[in-house]
Amino acid sequence: MDGKPCVEECPLPPPPGMKTSTFGIIGMMCASCVGTVEEAIRELPGIEDVSVNLTTERARVVYDPSKVTPERIAKAVEEAGYQVAVSEVTMSIGGMACATCAQAIESSLMDLDGVYSASVNLATERVTVRYNPDSVTLPAIKAAIIDAGYSILESETVDTEMAARERERKRQLALLVFSLALSVPIMLLMLGFDLLGLGTALGLSQQVQNLLLFVMATPVQFIAGYQFYVGTYRALLNRRANMDTLIAIGSSAAYIYSVAVTFLPDVLHLSHHTYFDTSAMIISLILFGKYLEAKAKGRTSEAIRKLVDLQARTARVVRDGVEVEVPVEDVAVGDTFIVRPGEKIATDGMVLEGESAVDESMLTGESVPVDKAPGATVIGGSINRNGALKVRAEKVGKDTALSQIIRLVEDAQASKAPIQRYADSVSAWFVPAVIAIAVAAFAVWYLYLFDALGVDGDRFIFSLIIFISVLVISCPCALGLATPTAIMVGSGKGAENGILVKNGGALETAGKVTTVVFDKTGTLTRGEPEVTDIVTFGASEGELLLMAAAAERGSEHPLGEAIVRRASHEGIAVPEAERFGAVTGKGIRSAVQGREVLIGNRALMESDGIDIGQAEEALESLEKAGKTAMIVSIDGRVAGVIGVADVLKETSVRAVQELRGMGIDVIMLTGDNRRTAAVIAAQTGIENFIAEVLPENKVQEVARLQGEGRIVAMVGDGINDAPALAQADVGIAIGSGTDVAMETGDIVLIRSDLLDVVAAIQLSRRTMTKIRQNLFWALGYNTAGIPIAAGVLFPFFGILLNPIVAAGAMALSSVSVVSNAALLKRYTPEIKREEN
Repeated sequence: MDGKPCVEECPLPPPPGMKTSTFGIIGMMCASCVGTVEEAIRELPGIEDVSVNLTTERARVVYDPSKVTPERIAKAVEEAGYQVAVSEVTMSIGGMACATCAQAIESSLMDLDGVYSASVNLATERVTVRYNPDSVTLPAIKAAIIDAGYSILESETVDTEMAARERERKRQLALLVFSLALSVPIMLLMLGFDLLGLGTALGLSQQVQNLLLFVMATPVQFIAGYQFYVGTYRALLNRRANMDTLIAIGSSAAYIYSVAVTFLPDVLHLSHHTYFDTSAMIISLILFGKYLEAKAKGRTSEAIRKLVDLQARTARVVRDGVEVEVPVEDVAVGDTFIVRPGEKIATDGMVLEGESAVDESMLTGESVPVDKAPGATVIGGSINRNGALKVRAEKVGKDTALSQIIRLVEDAQASKAPIQRYADSVSAWFVPAVIAIAVAAFAVWYLYLFDALGVDGDRFIFSLIIFISVLVISCPCALGLATPTAIMVGSGKGAENGILVKNGGALETAGKVTTVVFDKTGTLTRGEPEVTDIVTFGASEGELLLMAAAAERGSEHPLGEAIVRRASHEGIAVPEAERFGAVTGKGIRSAVQGREVLIGNRALMESDGIDIGQAEEALESLEKAGKTAMIVSIDGRVAGVIGVADVLKETSVRAVQELRGMGIDVIMLTGDNRRTAAVIAAQTGIENFIAEVLPENKVQEVARLQGEGRIVAMVGDGINDAPALAQADVGIAIGSGTDVAMETGDIVLIRSDLLDVVAAIQLSRRTMTKIRQNLFWALGYNTAGIPIAAGVLFPFFGILLNPIVAAGAMALSSVSVVSNAALLKRYTPEIKREEN
């Protein structure tokens, strides 16, 4: 087996020597725009993979840095007619003396991958840097300046991407208001002129009425509608057709016909009725739909904004014994900072002093605050509830758990699920097909059906209305947005619950899983042995535990450590052993408080001639239960038997029950012997298990299951089980804590709770349901709408679709798809609802 099928759209780690960069794209309108940008980038040399997401408006590019640069990629996007969003920072620099200093700083900055431009003004001693924040961080830029031998006095960061998007939003809103301010009066005037005789009442001739409407409609057509013409021009330059093309042709057809009626009615022998209201309202309704769509898309991307908002802005760093408040970007590894009650923890670190409860719910999904004491780790962005903490910074910047989580969610949202390949393939020929249908419908009605059905009125106008309606009712946007909007909301919802989905392919495949394979140690079980049984013969339980713990105190064996932990938990003061010695393969010999203590197996006792007859029943009972039984003898007599086992996690049994209830086969994979494996399997309710599997053979076992036609999810710790996780159709790394980006696996669970495996599958299934609903609506809308617009109902019911109604339906179709995906925000996996 070659492992899981390679899905081109999933953001897999870049091959050796390759780099990955993400670019914000401004100006994309529909799925055809996505194809244009992807094609423009893909034509560059050294491009390994490119994935553009319409919903997030971002491009993820894997490329060979020896053949192409981020600057060249950005230029290719701009040449295709779109904008690349960048960030900008201006800093005051200390230590510059001459033009050579300016050149040195500029050179140092331009050497950084992701810096587009660096301009130093020697007179003001300031440098302005334009850069891609997905490729290079602000601390890295500052470090480059400092490494060049200069100091940074102050900095001012401008989020130009956010500013550009905000400007675009305001521009679109202004155009919408402008368009409606003229389109609505045009519509009312047309109704007044046609139905109420308003023109005659005001003494206006037909020519004057048309001129008035022309004056009002022209600004709408060429100011509010300018972007559609520009979009069409760009698309044609790239040998494509897009939504802009449909709107431009449709509205222009109505406008140009109306202009001809206004100025050349007698020359062209046209009727005196114009359609300026149609051309203006088409543009207004499309702009209105785009505005609603943008607002709905904003709701779908709330998850990322919430994560970004979790980041602390400042930190109280202790320097030279004094607390200094500094920007969080200036905190370095090893710095000590203070966190007061109610404040956010600045960055990942270890508690040095203080005790408190910390709310990590926004990061892990764990609703109960976690107690922290000296030696505990804390996550940047979590909230300190009550006590003050002194923390040493362990990870900063892009290495923190929160930064890694944000990057994983962004990558997932930028990726494409395999199901989107279908939508993309349809979108590629959709617009040309619609134009062909519109032309064909016009020709059929004009040349044949108009006369055949005895239609009243003007043949050309009737056919023109059908032509325009077909163009403007078609909606490639709904098709292009159907999948990415749901992926965006689904991955964001997962992050809220401590479930990090690395790519859209994993989110899709998880819902199709037929078999879940659990590693035993550390996954189903806690991963460290615990004392489960204490059987005594003559001695008290406390005495037996004291002597055994003292004897094992110097041992590094996990079983011995389990005994010492149990004694500490019982509050027993464990004395030092006078003598300690390990007997390989058998146990230990020790002297405690002048008494000879042996702990081990039958072989150890037999070698010292100790009779274990009375302990045989207890030994057999514990061993049948899959536990390790250790005999304790004191001064040559058996004093008791201690049973030790790696116990199940609290949620293991419930998780297995839930998975089986969902129709999923559950299999346990372990290196333990069959008897121990059978006991654990029975305790968890797992019917199928594979025992005595060496770590390196887990891959083969997963591959064998795949060979049986199963879709396999492997659940393991992400490090020891990395090859098996990579082999599975979906690898789920559990209990990763703060090292989320280090894990192998398509889905990373921050907590070590197996119920999150259930939640991940439930979330995947719900997300895929939304995607199917969206695709059904998008395809169903176009499948039904285009024939209706083409006039198929007219011969039977006399119904002919008005182009204005068609434009309104087209605008609302995209909004409905995005809004439907946004409903996922209200969804909580069923298992989580039961927990709460």
